[in-house]
Amino acid sequence: MATMTHRTTFALDEITASRLKRLAARWQVSQAEAVRRCVEKTEQAEVALPDIEQRIATAGKLRESLRGRISAEAWMAMIQDARR
Repeated sequence: MATMTHRTTFALDEITASRLKRLAARWQVSQAEAVRRCVEKTEQAEVALPDIEQRIATAGKLRESLRGRISAEAWMAMIQDARR
């Protein structure tokens, strides 16, 4: 196990404190370890997401590839059907 060299104090609201306690108990680890795991997972998830410029460029390419192939009305009908 790594040596813990940084101590941090922060305040949590009641709901968040309860959630942290439940996670730590469920995982059978300290609250500090639960926080470390959550920070690591969140960072990994955010690194995996494309940045906003990539998402906008991809949406633009999709829009261009669909231009003339399907009307906006047909597209909306298709989306509405898929949501049912």
